Amino acid sequence: MDDPARDLQEDEDLIRFRDCFSVKYIQSAALFSRLGYRIEQDYAVTGTLYAEQRLRHEAFILNALFSSVAFLESTINELWSDAADNAYFFSDKDSETLLQAIGEKWNNENYFDRTPLPVKYQKILETGNKSLFDEDDPVFSGIKDLIGIRNYLMHYRREWVVIKAGQTPGAHTETHAEKFEHLLKNRFAENPFAPKNLPFFPDRCLGHGCAEWAVTTSLSFTDRFFKNLDLPAPYDGIKNELLTR
Repeated sequence: MDDPARDLQEDEDLIRFRDCFSVKYIQSAALFSRLGYRIEQDYAVTGTLYAEQRLRHEAFILNALFSSVAFLESTINELWSDAADNAYFFSDKDSETLLQAIGEKWNNENYFDRTPLPVKYQKILETGNKSLFDEDDPVFSGIKDLIGIRNYLMHYRREWVVIKAGQTPGAHTETHAEKFEHLLKNRFAENPFAPKNLPFFPDRCLGHGCAEWAVTTSLSFTDRFFKNLDLPAPYDGIKNELLTR
């Protein structure tokens, strides 16, 4: 008698696939941005914001930030993994040569994992003998700022924010809140639900404007990265779906 479990195992041995979470993460980030935008637009019309709407808005904005950085992390990790595993399908010989060089260069997974995220992108460009991002490039500095916000929120520790009478927020000492205000103020529209007398970060910062900035900055960065490598981006086929409002 045939053993069904054995047949199943033999069949399963023939099934191989590789998922692409980078696309899922950027789709999620764009969706969260759109959902946050809708709540802000509804409020602009009605002037009413219920507690449940405020909670949903906060969840959408935070998760847009988290998903944007997850997109950046998974994008570079997938490229490296595909190169290291010879799991790519290009007819262009230059592309194959590039990916083989990346795979050979980054054969130490532990070393690659410990490399800071922006440096991973620079190292891949360096391996391909491509131009690196300038440290003061607005797009490159933008993703470093985005990663900084995500890291702070993900590993959050409370700190005192003191606003003295007659002083504006951020006028007293250097805190994380002040740091992010200096980096991000005037880059995007502020959260319309936060009173103006509250500190910029996190209250006035974390609105749709910040979520949209996270998505568009991430995409601008990876667009230039893949163009520089002369490789297709994994999200090219759905880019017109990545609307932020």
